Amino acid sequence: MPVMSILPDLDAFDRAILAILQKDNSTPQRIIGETVNLSAPAVQRRIKRMEEMGVIRANVALVDPAKVGHPITIFVEVEVESERAELIDAAKRGFAAVPEVQQCYYVTGEADFILVVTVATMADYEALTRRLFFENNNVRRFRTFVAMDRVKVGLEVPVAAPHST
Repeated sequence: MPVMSILPDLDAFDRAILAILQKDNSTPQRIIGETVNLSAPAVQRRIKRMEEMGVIRANVALVDPAKVGHPITIFVEVEVESERAELIDAAKRGFAAVPEVQQCYYVTGEADFILVVTVATMADYEALTRRLFFENNNVRRFRTFVAMDRVKVGLEVPVAAPHST
């Protein structure tokens, strides 16, 4: 029985379309088509297929946190007491449910989670730490790193075809 590929089958046209959409998702399909040498309906079909395959997960606006009252970005390392599956799952659900947590990663190394948090003030962050960490019996410790400057922020993924070895 053949082994199924984990990666979706994306050709050069799909990858070129993804590169354009990651820079500006509002680019008209006609312009995308002209850029990649496809018709607008062909671009539309490819985009729909990539959405159905989960390659394109969402169509969203990137908002500047400072311009909506959340100028402080904080990175938090969280170490838990127990790594039992149900407690890790509970931590994942808990962190994911908090609006101030922009990103949450379950990681290897000394920390168990890395969080990216945006808040309006340090007082807001202190209140958040009380709810998320001090009141959680499974949090052993956490370390906070306050960003001094947002040098590069983005979610753009390289879409060039992976090289075979």
